[in-house]
Amino acid sequence: MLLDSFDAILSDLDGVVYAGPFAIEGAVESLNRSVEMGVPVAYVTNNASRSVETVAEHLQQLGVKTDADHVVSSAQAAARMLKEHLEPGDKVLVCGAQALADCLTEAGLTPVFSQQEEPRAVAQGFNPQITWENLAEAAYTLADPEVLWVVSNTDFTIPKERGIAPGNGTLVGAVATATGRTPLVAGKPEAPIFATGAQKLGAVRPVVVGDRLDTDIQGGNRAGMPTALVMTGVDTFESVLAAVSLERPTYILKTLADFFLDYPEITVETSENSASAVLGSLEALAQGDTLTLRGEGAEIDRVRVACAAWWAAHPETETVLAPRELIRE
Repeated sequence: MLLDSFDAILSDLDGVVYAGPFAIEGAVESLNRSVEMGVPVAYVTNNASRSVETVAEHLQQLGVKTDADHVVSSAQAAARMLKEHLEPGDKVLVCGAQALADCLTEAGLTPVFSQQEEPRAVAQGFNPQITWENLAEAAYTLADPEVLWVVSNTDFTIPKERGIAPGNGTLVGAVATATGRTPLVAGKPEAPIFATGAQKLGAVRPVVVGDRLDTDIQGGNRAGMPTALVMTGVDTFESVLAAVSLERPTYILKTLADFFLDYPEITVETSENSASAVLGSLEALAQGDTLTLRGEGAEIDRVRVACAAWWAAHPETETVLAPRELIRE
């Protein structure tokens, strides 16, 4: 079965484990089963405003057998990155939540909140209570080009109960506009957060699991790890098919339960102007800007064989590229 290929799972949360306040059907059982089979799970989140203890408590309430040691936040990844660049005890200006400051302390650094304390770096993370004064303090500090700037993530939006709200990326953008500087990014879609997760588990063959191409899958690919997209969250057949090269997953799963099945073998053949893929009785043919699907089979297998053919025909693309015509025979 697919799970046998890995020694750990680095799992996203929203869209993989839960949707809003509710667990996704079968997700908790699959994750617990993985742990029982000796493949540990670390939960990787870009949220730098919640402590790992709070995240673990939420997961436990849903029935997930885990603890804070198996949660990896972008705040932790940011602190780890700063630790690699600074000396023990160095001062870091915090532009974010208390959870970020706590991670800095755990990393042996000294969180401060004023430019006057002469910090050697700025750590910026999401905080719903952040003020203009906090952003200004960061900008004043970063006027010194020797001061290092690390941010937890650059997600431009964040889903909330009432809709889509500005995320940490918009706050980072405000500081970047004021300073003309570009930060180092610790969270998804960059690699450091996944390296942190693998290190916590002592894993050498981890798989990154997520529902978003632009954060989870891109980040796992950047980290050089195999990636698995589960079709229980944001991305769809159409968006996966049209994915840029850096955001194409190694595996496409209907749900987390697919880890306990053999992953199907797909035969791919390419020629100068086309590519074909065969999975059982299913066949996909990509010619020019047309993709043709033939045969009967499970919908997830149709997604897999379609992507295999289309991606083989367009192996390198930095822009979203969808077939102009999709024919289902």
